[in-house]
Amino acid sequence: MQLISTEKKVDVDVKSDLEHSDMQHHMPVPPVEGRVRCSRVSLPVLKLDRLRMAKALVDKAVKERKVFSIEGPYPVIRAALRARGWVERRLPRHPPGDRRQGDQEAEGTEETDSSDDDGADRGQDGDREDDADEMTDLMSRLVRNETTYFYWTTRRDTVDCLSLRKDQMTNHYAKAGSFTTKVGLCMSLRNLQWFDSTDPDTFFPRCYRLGAEDEKHAFTEDFRRTACTSLLRYVVERAEGGEVDTTGEFCNVKHSQGVDKQHKLRSNQRLGASLIETALHVCQEYLSSREHNDIDVDCPSSLSEQQWDDFIQKYYLVIHDGAIIEGCSEYAEHCRSMLTRMQKVCPQLETDGLGNIWIIKPGALSRGRGIVCMNRLDEMLSLVHSEPALIKDSKWVVQKYLERPLLVHGTKFDLRQWFLVTDWNPLTVWFYDECYLRFSTQPYSTHRLDSSVHLCNNSIQKHFRPSAGRDPSLPAENMWLCAEFRSWLASSGRGRLWEEVVLPGMRLAVIQTLLTAQDSVEPRKASFELYGADFILGRDLHPWLLEVNVSPTMAPSTAVTAQLCPAVQEDTLRVVLDRRYDRNAHTGGFQLIYKQAAVEVPQYVGVNLLVEGAQIRRPRASPCKTFIRSHYEPLHKSRPALPISECSSNKENQSNEVKRTWPSVSRKLTTERSSTCQPLLEKRRRRQALPSASCPMPNLSGRHHLQTSYAHLHAHTELAHTLLHRKRRNVLTLNRLSPSLEIISIRPELKYSQSTYAPTRTAHVSHPVLRMHRYLSPLNAQTPIKSKDFGLPEPRVDC
Repeated sequence: MQLISTEKKVDVDVKSDLEHSDMQHHMPVPPVEGRVRCSRVSLPVLKLDRLRMAKALVDKAVKERKVFSIEGPYPVIRAALRARGWVERRLPRHPPGDRRQGDQEAEGTEETDSSDDDGADRGQDGDREDDADEMTDLMSRLVRNETTYFYWTTRRDTVDCLSLRKDQMTNHYAKAGSFTTKVGLCMSLRNLQWFDSTDPDTFFPRCYRLGAEDEKHAFTEDFRRTACTSLLRYVVERAEGGEVDTTGEFCNVKHSQGVDKQHKLRSNQRLGASLIETALHVCQEYLSSREHNDIDVDCPSSLSEQQWDDFIQKYYLVIHDGAIIEGCSEYAEHCRSMLTRMQKVCPQLETDGLGNIWIIKPGALSRGRGIVCMNRLDEMLSLVHSEPALIKDSKWVVQKYLERPLLVHGTKFDLRQWFLVTDWNPLTVWFYDECYLRFSTQPYSTHRLDSSVHLCNNSIQKHFRPSAGRDPSLPAENMWLCAEFRSWLASSGRGRLWEEVVLPGMRLAVIQTLLTAQDSVEPRKASFELYGADFILGRDLHPWLLEVNVSPTMAPSTAVTAQLCPAVQEDTLRVVLDRRYDRNAHTGGFQLIYKQAAVEVPQYVGVNLLVEGAQIRRPRASPCKTFIRSHYEPLHKSRPALPISECSSNKENQSNEVKRTWPSVSRKLTTERSSTCQPLLEKRRRRQALPSASCPMPNLSGRHHLQTSYAHLHAHTELAHTLLHRKRRNVLTLNRLSPSLEIISIRPELKYSQSTYAPTRTAHVSHPVLRMHRYLSPLNAQTPIKSKDFGLPEPRVDC
């Protein structure tokens, strides 16, 4: 009875919750004044056994952390998760107006084509189709306060990855726009040289941001150079005997069908051969710059802006209007040789064609919106300048159009290839073994630049009817399975090229694209993301990457997508969920094509850079310096004795003269005679001393005469040279010294040695002391002075 009462209580609580929720969803309109309006809400009848089962499943799911949330119409993901025992916790629904606004904001930050089909335009209205079962609805209500452990959303900004716990999974990575946007992919592939030796021009068409001034200038140069190579190719192919057909390519005159009337009408217009010579000269200059022959040489452009404009207009006349160049067959061999040399440095030369067509893409839009094809430089620049907002944000992207793609029955197509990233450090990439082809509804032609001819997106082609002259073997829904395309290749004897050229090329392009963006994406361990890459094949079946889409469409808009999209979603869950619990689990159509070696991420220490090292300290001078007489022995011998009378008479004059010249800085020096054996003056290292203002000359009338040393004088080299010629000068001339001269006051002091009782001289200098710039060692060559001249005994040298 207790169990039954408890269950009844739970039943009542659930019913009250349902009633409260339904009352919110069925909120009646305020009645008109003066009338009474009643509304009745019919509550579903819940059976007790179903309630027990629902509660048991919810408890098990919560215990095993199997609660998921989905945003958008993904019935396959819902069904697959529920089959694995997961319970859905519904995300709050957004009003229709808010949802549209959110979509527009998301389009400005990421390339998503999840809404490019009619099946996806239903938005969240299709969520209720799978929730018809009242038990599923009940279980969702029971987990409304539980933590979600698996998120699958359309937009990346729906869930904040930084706020998730480590055990919460989501199908998006933060900051993945570095390769999923048009501008991001254009910029990131330029860094491929730091990761691989492959040239990005071998798998990604040349791309420029027209919002940047330097890149707009580079695009203008590329357009002009491409016009030159296209003109050379025109000369070569015309010399081989061909006419331009509706596809813009040369064919044999006998087999030509439907040449443009405009070409026939203006074929009588003729131009000079100087046009070819100009094109050859420009190509030769470009080759020289690529071979670095222009280093240290000022090589201005050979053509001025006016000459370039004239050349481009004549190029338009030849290629687009059918004008003929006189004597072009004479230049055919030279043009062929130049194209061979250009092919070595321009990998896209074979796909450039003749029309110089470029595709303009606004970076803020997706699903083919706003994309146009143009073949005139002035029109492209005018279109870009007409949108100042996109120019300010550098959102305009111009990319070289592949004018010579592989055609199936004269119709252009592209490929949609899925790949899955389960980790960014180490980078782990899974490649799906199935893809599908998307065809255009109109025959291919380079003289028609309509989107119905050149853009194969299903969101664009679904608005056009197939052309009347279209080959009947092409699909009515404009899509092929990969197996059908391989059968078509096998019928033309090229079946092996799929495994040898197409698949390896697409895998390599995907890996190299991800490597360039690896440093920009947040490497969250519990995240994964499914991408859709668009490729186009050249005539040699070489794949060219066009763009990478986040949140690729999974709507079953055609029979092909109805077969492949559910399988891709189911296999994605096998990789990210089943393999998480069982490493040997089956991964379906996904194959691991790349797993990088793990790289340790250094610990974050902040934005400040730290330079470690020891502080450099200024050396301290010793507080006491001893000047040994033996140092100055050569100096004593090189100077004559100073008369006592003259020194006494000139002392006051010299002292007053120095006081007026130098600032007042007091330094004391005490000298004593010493007979210690020391090195000579030449071997003594140089020292500097602070200048002193007070310099009273010593009293030479006493018993011990002092011989002033020139080693304390800081003078210039010219002064030192002058002092060499002063042989009989008795007193030092102080007024001729430079301001950097040091004058030290000298006070005689007697000190007798205990061993020999010989007087010594000791100089005590208070610190700080600066080293002298130079010593006046050339004074050693003067006349020697003996100590007996001063009445002193000869010092004894102890060796």
